[in-house]
Amino acid sequence: MKIFIGIFVLLAGSMFAQTASQKHPFRFEEMMKLKRVGAPVPSPDGKWVVFDCEDVDLAANTKISHLWIVPASGGESHRLNPTPNHEERPRFSPDGKRLIWTSKATDPTQVWMCDFDPEAGQLVGKPHQVTSISTGADGAIWSPDGKNIVFVSAVYPDCNPPPPGSGVTSDDCNKKRDEELKKSKVKAKIFTRLFYRHWNAFTEFKRSHLFVLSGDARADRSTDILSVRQAGVSPAESQTPGETPGVPTGKMPVPRDLTPGDHDVPPFSLGGQDMYAISPDGQEVAYTSNIDEVEATSTNNEIFIVPISGGAPKKISSSPGADTTPLYSPDGKYIAWRSQARAGFEADKWRFLVQDRQTGNTREVAQSFEYSIGSFSWASRTGEIVFTAERRGTSPLFSTSVGANWTTIAENDGLHADDLTINNGILYFTRMSIQAPNEIWRLDLSTGHDANPTAVTHMNDALLSQIDMQPLESFTFKGANNDDVQGFLIKPPGFDPNKRYPLKFLLHGGPQGAWGNSWTYRWNAELLAATANYVVVMINFHGSTGYGQKFTDSISGDWGGKPYIDVMKGLDYVEKTFPFIDKNREAALGASYGGYMANWLLGHTNRFKCIVSHDGMFNAESAYGTTEELWFANWEFGGPPWKKRDVYRKWSPHEYAANFKTPTLVVHGQNDYRLDVSQGFDLFTTLQVLKVPSKMLYFPDEGHWVLKPQNSQLWYKTVNDWVDQWCK
Repeated sequence: MKIFIGIFVLLAGSMFAQTASQKHPFRFEEMMKLKRVGAPVPSPDGKWVVFDCEDVDLAANTKISHLWIVPASGGESHRLNPTPNHEERPRFSPDGKRLIWTSKATDPTQVWMCDFDPEAGQLVGKPHQVTSISTGADGAIWSPDGKNIVFVSAVYPDCNPPPPGSGVTSDDCNKKRDEELKKSKVKAKIFTRLFYRHWNAFTEFKRSHLFVLSGDARADRSTDILSVRQAGVSPAESQTPGETPGVPTGKMPVPRDLTPGDHDVPPFSLGGQDMYAISPDGQEVAYTSNIDEVEATSTNNEIFIVPISGGAPKKISSSPGADTTPLYSPDGKYIAWRSQARAGFEADKWRFLVQDRQTGNTREVAQSFEYSIGSFSWASRTGEIVFTAERRGTSPLFSTSVGANWTTIAENDGLHADDLTINNGILYFTRMSIQAPNEIWRLDLSTGHDANPTAVTHMNDALLSQIDMQPLESFTFKGANNDDVQGFLIKPPGFDPNKRYPLKFLLHGGPQGAWGNSWTYRWNAELLAATANYVVVMINFHGSTGYGQKFTDSISGDWGGKPYIDVMKGLDYVEKTFPFIDKNREAALGASYGGYMANWLLGHTNRFKCIVSHDGMFNAESAYGTTEELWFANWEFGGPPWKKRDVYRKWSPHEYAANFKTPTLVVHGQNDYRLDVSQGFDLFTTLQVLKVPSKMLYFPDEGHWVLKPQNSQLWYKTVNDWVDQWCK
């Protein structure tokens, strides 16, 4: 099916009735009140969409997710399961009469289930717990035949299944190991191999595995947490002696480990599409794993299949790079997945591979597509796939088919789509912008060029209608090698072209990342512009994604080269082009690679009045030995320091410390294992010894990202106060 949809234009501010003069600048407290909408989950009959939605309680310093439901055609959303428990990731049974989700009614999290009335759009009866595995359960999906549920749990790989008839289970082993670790007064750890810690936690050498249990599993009796708490009795008080609060009595079904062994299924991910799927006939599971390599030095994830009844897995991918997110076509004829051609490079172009399940033949589709493929979903039984791809600061919708090339189906300068799912010919997806966080949208794929995406949810419209959000303005200039480089600008609320404004110049991370028409709670450009009235500028320098693979590749081995030239030429351009920018009041701010670039600027220019360096690399050589993903440094610098010492030293900011003069705020988290906290301490110590005005904001309970609400509040206040101190 070929689909063409004309350009969809959403005029800035058209969804709000109030004029700009009636609105007020964005405030941090309002950002915390915004509801954080999750992925759409349409009911099989196409009448409803269920989704999880996270609320932040700033005073309590907590985040909690609840289940919501909305008519699929759009309308008023309401809570589906009004409990005080944290609940997320809902999934309908294939017949639409049951719903499962992950709940924190117990610790650790477990999978819960309840009957669903498709006509009324509500839960029926009492939710009951369907897993009780001691290591917790998450990521549950139904088999398309409705007979099984597959979920993820992190276990000790050497807790092998005991002999039949022994009276114990592998979960008994996992429970014992966890209890021993928790109760031990000795907190020392012994490592014998790599990946002893990752992202923000020590692994304890547990592995995520896929488990399967019967979808008809029900306990003898269940406890309804809502009714218990409404009666004024705690869950613990409602149980008879020996019962676990909120856990049904009777013997819970024992799940079966589908992927035993010393490997992760699925591998670690910071979000996105599931890395596993079940075949339409319910007989087979496809999944992603890195079995053959050491994860610390390899990105070579592969696709495997295994019978849902258990057995030996079979590898079906062969790329030396990463293969991930397998998804069966609705008719079961094909498996599609995203694949990278180059090993050891996380930012290689994601392409589509499709395998014929009968013949085993695998081929690339949409070969001429130049951008990296993101979220995708099979559209029909005719072999069509709808997908997103990052392109010049946006994420439009495209389609391809097994036997044809690709086409654009929905795009505009502001479309940023993700979390695709298709049901009865309707595409549901999340959409965000620089001015608003995710809401759920829909697109009728059958109406051709006359169709436009329409909003399904309006969870944040009322709050946003009161705020003076500014549009994202794009500009292009000649950067390094005389290449076109894109930048973005946001003006402060109440902008007066006759005034001159200080500048916050933001530096993105990755380094293979990009700024664009997307929402973030961590580096929110609207909030940074609104706080004390700043112009915000963001440059997608060489190495950024969304401009073709050649542009992305150009940063590797050249961290302080072309990107630095782009940053400085971008600064020249905005100073010359926008007379309302006060070039005597400019600050540079960045995190991760952006923190590196902030550190690089310290040693190479004095044009900024102050700098904010968050979780940035300061000493490239020492960073190698303290990061967890060694393949990253091996790719970016061409190998380890003892083989490429000249490259590490050439691009290491600490080598240029003698030039440091710019006042600098250093920010780092103790649990940042991507760039160890020692990088921040090293930078701050150097600045202090050099008597450069400096301050350090240290988070003992954060990792690479600042996520806790009150920590985020302190981060914004400290960062903005620092910039104001030098630029106001």
